[in-house]
Amino acid sequence: MTLGARLKELPGPIMVTGHTGFKGTWLTLLLEKLNVPILGLALTPEKDSLFDRTKRTGAIREAFIDIRDAARVSQFLTENQPSVVIHLAAQPLVMESYKTPRETFETNVMGTANVLDAAFSTPSVKAVVVATTDKVYRNDDLGRAFIESDPLEGKDPYSASKVGTESVVGAWQQIAKISGGPNVISVRAGNVIGGGDWGKDRLLPDLVRGFMSGGPIHIRNPQSTRPWQHVLDPLHGYLLALEGMLSGLKIDSLNFGPAEESLSVREVAEIAAANWTQTVKLDFNNDSLKEQVEAKILKLDSSKSLEILGWKSIWSEPDAVKSTILWWHKVINESSSPNQQCLEDIDFMVEKITKL
Repeated sequence: MTLGARLKELPGPIMVTGHTGFKGTWLTLLLEKLNVPILGLALTPEKDSLFDRTKRTGAIREAFIDIRDAARVSQFLTENQPSVVIHLAAQPLVMESYKTPRETFETNVMGTANVLDAAFSTPSVKAVVVATTDKVYRNDDLGRAFIESDPLEGKDPYSASKVGTESVVGAWQQIAKISGGPNVISVRAGNVIGGGDWGKDRLLPDLVRGFMSGGPIHIRNPQSTRPWQHVLDPLHGYLLALEGMLSGLKIDSLNFGPAEESLSVREVAEIAAANWTQTVKLDFNNDSLKEQVEAKILKLDSSKSLEILGWKSIWSEPDAVKSTILWWHKVINESSSPNQQCLEDIDFMVEKITKL
């Protein structure tokens, strides 16, 4: 069965929370390509975000609601009767979480509780996918790839809030076992990259901003490694997990990360610079507080996703970086449409998947 075939058979739409975010915009574009009905619930889009650049306002049935507002979240599900929910809405930035720790916990923990509570109160909902992060694992920077059963622990407000998200998911999974309700899974992905990301304190957006300004680009944590992956790779995994759940798959959590050795921040920056036409200067001697608050090594073991779902990355880590830079180069220097560039990447992935 081709990707999305089972989802098109659902009686109601897929509801995506956080559809105005970077990952959410890519997901709605992918679902549209697969001809799957969608509705969205999110905060209003930020200026210069991918959602803004692709002029997505009004493209799908949507409501701009803060997931901390339990009553409005519940009303939206009741009115629209989705068949499944993919929960992406979150405060996703580590550095921002230090500035707004309480708001981060309110959004990531209680916001998730509100979404799950509403989903369990809406009979049409059959499955819920909750996206967390690779940063939920207890990380001693030993370099071992994390598996789904490893201990969870968060040191910074963001990762701690996402561990709280995992606790919420576990609680509602237990509710489903005792009292019935939708099948719920948490999905943990690595550092997603791709065209259109404009988030603060993220390596690729910071590099693109530096390329555009022409000045030296200050790089923090050059020796740190991350499981870099094209945004469409984990989204493909989320949809496979969802289709599996609708077919009776019962599993609490799954990792979606690249199989190869993770690139360092320095390597990613150098690959990006090498694929930008203008000469740029990279500064790897940037000492700041930011150097002290993020883990140095992150790796995910996604063998369970391969075994259960047959999932694996389409893009290698270097190719994901090149694809991201090419997307921006075409949009900035060749006046290409952001929508067109997204659709080219989606077409590339769908074609690759059909040949697997």
